[in-house]
Amino acid sequence: MKISELRAMTKDELLHQKEQITQEWFNLRMQAAIKPLDNPRQMRRLRKDLARVNTILRENELGIIKIIGEEEVEG
Repeated sequence: MKISELRAMTKDELLHQKEQITQEWFNLRMQAAIKPLDNPRQMRRLRKDLARVNTILRENELGIIKIIGEEEVEG
């Protein structure tokens, strides 16, 4: 998922996305423990997506950016 797509989301959407990515990553880790994955790059993609979501949420906490729906876009 692109960073611009994530920045266009509200805080609730980002938290929901974070939960969804975490669950999907957990499921892939379980599958990888049982048998080799068809596409092992999925785990890397999910880790990076999770890091992007966490970064945007943290930037909002620090006041570096404002998430849409909370006032202004850049702060």
